[in-house]
Amino acid sequence: MRDLTHDGFIERWAEFVKNNPKWKEHQTNFINSQYDKLYRFLKELSKTKEGQKKIAEIYGIKNVKGYSKLLKDL
Repeated sequence: MRDLTHDGFIERWAEFVKNNPKWKEHQTNFINSQYDKLYRFLKELSKTKEGQKKIAEIYGIKNVKGYSKLLKDL
């Protein structure tokens, strides 16, 4: 059984959605901004050799030579 804090959150979210017709637009903008931050971070990280290795490690890229141009062009 879920605790009362979860139930309260669900109730507050439902109330917010009912009272804010543009809630989806705000949510989409927030999510897109998170991806923008990620891409900016990866772009800066890819400018260094160690950064490229770290990106390959994080994403499990085995063929680093095949992806080296992609990593530089982020």
